[in-house]
Amino acid sequence: MVRVRYAPSPTGMQHIGGVRTALFNYLFARSKGGKFILRLEDTDRTRYGEEYVQNLYDTLDWLGIDWDEGGTKGGEFGPYVQSERFELYKEYAQKLVDDDKAYYCFCDEERLERIRLLQTKNKMPPGYDRNCRHLTKEEIAEKLAAGEPYVIRLKIPLEGVTKFTDALLGDIEWKNEDVSPDPVLLKSDGFPTYHLANVVDDHFMKITHVMRAQEWIPSTPLHVLMYRAFGWEPPIFCHLPMVMGQDGQKLSKRHGATSVNEFRSKGYVPAALVNYVAMLGCSYEEGRDIFPLSDLEKKFDVAHLNKAPAVFDYKKLEWFNGQYIRAMSDDELLASILPFLEGCDYFDGSDGAKSVLKEIIPHIKERLHFLSDVAEMVKFLFCDVSPAVEDLIPKKQTAEGTKAVLQNAPLFVEKIRGGDDEAAEELARELAEKLGIKLGDFMMPIRIAVTGSRISPPLIGSIRVLGCDKALERLQAAEKLL
Repeated sequence: MVRVRYAPSPTGMQHIGGVRTALFNYLFARSKGGKFILRLEDTDRTRYGEEYVQNLYDTLDWLGIDWDEGGTKGGEFGPYVQSERFELYKEYAQKLVDDDKAYYCFCDEERLERIRLLQTKNKMPPGYDRNCRHLTKEEIAEKLAAGEPYVIRLKIPLEGVTKFTDALLGDIEWKNEDVSPDPVLLKSDGFPTYHLANVVDDHFMKITHVMRAQEWIPSTPLHVLMYRAFGWEPPIFCHLPMVMGQDGQKLSKRHGATSVNEFRSKGYVPAALVNYVAMLGCSYEEGRDIFPLSDLEKKFDVAHLNKAPAVFDYKKLEWFNGQYIRAMSDDELLASILPFLEGCDYFDGSDGAKSVLKEIIPHIKERLHFLSDVAEMVKFLFCDVSPAVEDLIPKKQTAEGTKAVLQNAPLFVEKIRGGDDEAAEELARELAEKLGIKLGDFMMPIRIAVTGSRISPPLIGSIRVLGCDKALERLQAAEKLL
């Protein structure tokens, strides 16, 4: 059975790169009828934060990514947590020492710093000089008896190469002299390093495939060497294509939002984000873009992954978001936009306010790019507007000409009251022609007088939901401004 895992370090908020890794692992497991395992790699206690753990849960829940297996604590189902498994890591670090695959290192920080300075000064490759690798059994026993602090280091082969086959990239070969020289497995405080905990956990959790970003390729030879040292079979590695910005650089904050929280607060639909991220570096079906999660679960295939980096296109994501918004029912969209009106002083959340909101939804659905757009778009329905005189007057139009528009506007509003949209549009064209102006120059002052904004839902629908009487009051008030 396929068994994959998402194993984030809770040292920051979930970002697009991490979500893509989680999603690809999840989809691969689902496509193969396998298991998706969640694990917290929380050995870095200096940067650990409970808020980051909660953010992980919130993000996966929001995106609809469920894990199949993890640990249990206090009767609750959660992820496996590395900080609860320290005894296991100590046991297997010691096993490597006993099998002469690792050794005790008693070098203190002062000596290590001297080595670093010497290497920098002489432009030598960085890394440990393997000083303690050559201690005799008697020397080791003496230091242990004296209570000297130590770390446990892996014995990297001094010659040869380490090879592994990547499911996407093919055969990869790494000179052992280029692998980090004898890295620490167990620190002096008993904490495991990332590499030890990662390999031990993947083995005991029976992980069959490790799908992670290509930036982890330099660590893979070390992990393969550790599997061999333990006498274990490594999993199949698949290093996913990088996610880049439009400038060809690794996606980062300078390109825009990368934290999932930022996308969420902006008003992206979770299904749209999942759909788009799932296509970053992977193809599914030619000529088709929209895939609900259930379809992605069936269609995902490692054979359809791209080797080349994927480019994160915010405009394309915005298009996806719009498609998903328009595919919602009115009730679904109402539920989705309500959180973006919380905290708006003009929206009290009453049944009456929700009823007005639901009435405007068919008119705003086509114009929403983000769910957050709703706050400004519907504001005119719940509070008075105060347009500026200069906003009321279209370019190449005069105050007198605009006043004439507002004086004729009640005829247009009354036609709307009659319920015939086509007749109202035809009357607007006739009135514009009578005044010798373009239709846009006729509609714009009315729009600003009624809604207070140049950007609003379709004007006829806006007037109908607002109420013709209130619209007439606002037109009269705008005329007085001129």
